Amino acid sequence: MSPLGGRCGTWPAREGRGSGALRDAPPAVLSRSTPSEAPRPPVLAVDNAAMRFGIDIAQQRLEWDELVRRFRLAEQLGFDGAWGFDHFQPLYGEGPGPCFEGMTTLAALASATERIRLGLLVTGVTYRHPSILAAEAVTIDHASHGRLELSLGAAWFDEEHRRLGIEFPPIGERIDRLEDAVQMIPQLMTGEEVSFEGHHYRLDAARLRPLPVQRPHPPLWIGGRGERRMLPLIARHADVWHAFGSLGDLRRLSARLDALASDCGRDPASILHASSLSLSGDLDEVRRNAESLRDAGFGYLVCGWPTEGEERVHEFVEHVMAEFGA
Repeated sequence: MSPLGGRCGTWPAREGRGSGALRDAPPAVLSRSTPSEAPRPPVLAVDNAAMRFGIDIAQQRLEWDELVRRFRLAEQLGFDGAWGFDHFQPLYGEGPGPCFEGMTTLAALASATERIRLGLLVTGVTYRHPSILAAEAVTIDHASHGRLELSLGAAWFDEEHRRLGIEFPPIGERIDRLEDAVQMIPQLMTGEEVSFEGHHYRLDAARLRPLPVQRPHPPLWIGGRGERRMLPLIARHADVWHAFGSLGDLRRLSARLDALASDCGRDPASILHASSLSLSGDLDEVRRNAESLRDAGFGYLVCGWPTEGEERVHEFVEHVMAEFGA
């Protein structure tokens, strides 16, 4: 039986970000056939009434110095987080252009910034073995002194995979791999020996050190909206759920996720709901969209870099973000 169909299991409560010590635990032995042993995330206190804003500075068609400048600008303007993406080629525009690899970009930006939290929206599970991703994430968490947001998704860009020779299995198998990853990565961050038999991955007395700065692990985001498999997986494992779509769809999916979390014995409020916000167009409309998402229970909005450029980012911070107490 898949863990998605079984009990939710148990997990020690999360301590504050970047502080405290992980409770002692025996070596973990996990299997997708034993749902009672499958890890569920710790409780993360979430206040969905206090809106937080990040900004998406997808590193496509940007030279390195400009990329760093934008991340520093986001920090200076008071954004909670700055986000890259996990792709190897630009997603828009004609012809080839710069596109820096995501995880190594975050590692470098950890030393180029001081306060702002850092993440990729989202890390495709097809690009790296989960144990490698876990080791990279812990490295970035230390380099940033506990500012990493670790986000995962099932990947979608088939053309990129084909061109680069990366396997792109059908969606069901990609979700299988994601299910394995969201169990393996938190266990590998305990610093204890971990043995695991999953859908596609296996660990044999694996151990990674050091422990992450954030205990028991950096906040785990999962992006997705599929109701048959993705939402149940998110309900079991995510600290943060990210999705986008129409307001009506997001309200319905949000209620469904809350119900699934309750079925798992989790407090639905322990899962922060996050979505995306366009900053382009009429600024009053941008404000209304942010208010609607806040009122729908979304506590974190990732703002896309606007077509109007940096001036619009300043306008948004001064005239909209400030109104939300951010």
